[in-house]
Amino acid sequence: MTPANIANDTTNYDETCPLLHASNTHNAEAQIVEKPKSTPVPKGQLTALCIVRLVDPIAFTQLFPYVNEFMNDLHLTDDPSKIGFYSGLVESVFAISQLCSIYHWAKISDVIGRRPVIFIGIFGLAITTLMFGLSKSLASVLVARCLGGLFSGNIAVIHSVLGEITDSTNQMVALPIYGLIWPLGSIIGPLIGGTFSHPASKYPDILGYQFLKDYPYVLPCFIASAIAIVGVSLGFIFLEETLPSKRSGKKSCSSHASTNDDRATTAPVLPEKPLGISQLLSIPIMSALALSGFMLSYVATSFDVVFVLFCYSPIESGGLAFSASQIGYSLATAGAIGAIIQLCIMSYLLRTFDYAKMYSFCIGVWPFAFLILPILNLIARAGLDKTTGELGTTTVASLWIGIAFVLMLSKVACLAYSVSMILIKENAPNAASLGQSNGIVQFAMCFARSFAPFVVSALFSISTEYNLLAGQLWLAIMMTVSFLGMKLSRKIEQHSVKTIG
Repeated sequence: MTPANIANDTTNYDETCPLLHASNTHNAEAQIVEKPKSTPVPKGQLTALCIVRLVDPIAFTQLFPYVNEFMNDLHLTDDPSKIGFYSGLVESVFAISQLCSIYHWAKISDVIGRRPVIFIGIFGLAITTLMFGLSKSLASVLVARCLGGLFSGNIAVIHSVLGEITDSTNQMVALPIYGLIWPLGSIIGPLIGGTFSHPASKYPDILGYQFLKDYPYVLPCFIASAIAIVGVSLGFIFLEETLPSKRSGKKSCSSHASTNDDRATTAPVLPEKPLGISQLLSIPIMSALALSGFMLSYVATSFDVVFVLFCYSPIESGGLAFSASQIGYSLATAGAIGAIIQLCIMSYLLRTFDYAKMYSFCIGVWPFAFLILPILNLIARAGLDKTTGELGTTTVASLWIGIAFVLMLSKVACLAYSVSMILIKENAPNAASLGQSNGIVQFAMCFARSFAPFVVSALFSISTEYNLLAGQLWLAIMMTVSFLGMKLSRKIEQHSVKTIG
């Protein structure tokens, strides 16, 4: 070793330089000091937003218990097996209109603010829901549902408000609360529809008015509309504007979070560029999520529609011959089961299992949910008294146990929606592309919802009318589609970042 090298080596270990462990200790202390503090959950704003959000599921689900009965009362056909065709058309029109308006409402909200778009949408939904209850022809029903779908397109704007009033430090508290609103509305809506349809015949002493006899479905629609008006009023009073350009200097939670993040950041970070749609779809995991999301939405929507049709159809035609009230109680039970699963089980499942594998498991539950429906019909046939046309007490109890079980399976399968959101966030190529990544998958899901009700309703009607595969052709096709969805979900396991890692 030369003297020069010795000198250089001594300089490198000069005592004036900070020691390694001292530097690490200093950095650790700095990180502890500079770590952003948790932002308090904006309870008032979150409560106002949840009230506003509750309007949509109530208005959307309150018609499910009686929509088939409504179509039958319009005398569109003399064949009960064809009723499902028209009820599916009514639901598809709503979904197609909503699909067409989602982007435009979001774009408008970026200009005029979130509040006006939310209030216009909810007020319009209130009016169109009342129009639906006053309809006396298929044309007026379709117009009311079409307009209702257009106004319901503001749902993306409501989601945006949630993102703007929360940040990364408090969203884990706010998101589960917000996520419970749809199951809650799914309980209230069917109860309203099943309880207050045909009120003059159900409660003649109290509601035996001629107007309610002429319009037997206006009362549940009026109640849903009144709830919407109350939601608009409370939102107008308590919900603040969250669009940054319209806040008039007010700081939101997200702005506080960015301030904390700025203090914690010691070096400038170059902004990431979002990828285009074609670039995102060229990524195997993103295309797999979009395609699997399409299949998930199609199967889940089809199950919701065919379950109502199955409950409404006569036992001889392969159904359960339930009344509107009984269908309403069934759907309310489904909402309660979904809320319990989300509140009590979802957090544990996410902590315990790999997300991609959990997603595949949920998708794999759908075939069993469909398969149990015809078994329930066999139970009803076996317990039907041909003399009175009534079901025995034991048979009724068995049917309700079976319904609770099949609905539980469907809600477990629907957990795939929540897991999909996490998978998108984990596998997005960068933070700037997260919005586009969510948009692609959500569009695929919404597109499936736009035609699934019409297709599965027509399939159910054709199967029962022509007795194809003993009336179970719809089941064979839906089982096949469900298994195809299972196969597609395996690709997510193959390409998911966390699973591969």
